[in-house]
Amino acid sequence: MTNQLTKPLAGWRVLVPRGGPWGDQVAANLRARGANPIVAPMINFAATDDAPALDAALTRLAAGDFDWMTITSATTVDVLSSHRAVVAPGTRIAAVGETTAAALIAAGYHVDIVPSEDNSARGLLQEWETATAGVIPLRVLTLRSEIAKPLLTEGLRRVGHDVESVVAYRTIGVPVSDQVVADVKAGLVHAVLVTSGSVARQVREQFGDIPERTLVACIGPQTAKDSRALGLRVDVIAAERSAESLIEALVDTALAGAAPAL
Repeated sequence: MTNQLTKPLAGWRVLVPRGGPWGDQVAANLRARGANPIVAPMINFAATDDAPALDAALTRLAAGDFDWMTITSATTVDVLSSHRAVVAPGTRIAAVGETTAAALIAAGYHVDIVPSEDNSARGLLQEWETATAGVIPLRVLTLRSEIAKPLLTEGLRRVGHDVESVVAYRTIGVPVSDQVVADVKAGLVHAVLVTSGSVARQVREQFGDIPERTLVACIGPQTAKDSRALGLRVDVIAAERSAESLIEALVDTALAGAAPAL
């Protein structure tokens, strides 16, 4: 019983679909709970098709031309770091969630707003007016992926802000090893973490139908919705859009005695 409480995921093999610092941290947290993480990056970012527009926006960012910059993913932070982007002292930064905020801080940037309730673009919009004291118009730079829905950009423009939306990167799939594919298809993995719609697409395309004995765990309601739209079964949904909450959801499942038997 003591082991179940201190190492509730003992013996679980959990697929972590992203590498880098994020994947390393998630793997470490899973090991602390007794799990055996399988770090198998399924997505990566590639340069935007409009590099001049991104370069111009980052030059203006360094010059202090924006009051605010919004960051919607940890991958966008990777792009900022790779470009050695400088944020002018007077420019404030809004992150859509704790994972993105943590990535910004780890990369040496500051964070001024993180939604307190809903860690999403919609949640940020709901808290924007209060966080910015209702000042309109503000000059806002929204950095996004090529496939991201322009919810934040459109919402800020709708209330009167001057928004420049720039594609920071393209998301591309990364094939996992044949061994990982074989293990997942054979039901030898207890859980697959799904951390975005892009990851969901790769899980579906590379693994096909996930065996019933393997839990599909999504990082939040939107990712769960995107997963189902792609034909993925969803078994676990994190209460908050963070890696910590996702792991806690797995722990709750294990403590409830729902661990799949391999």
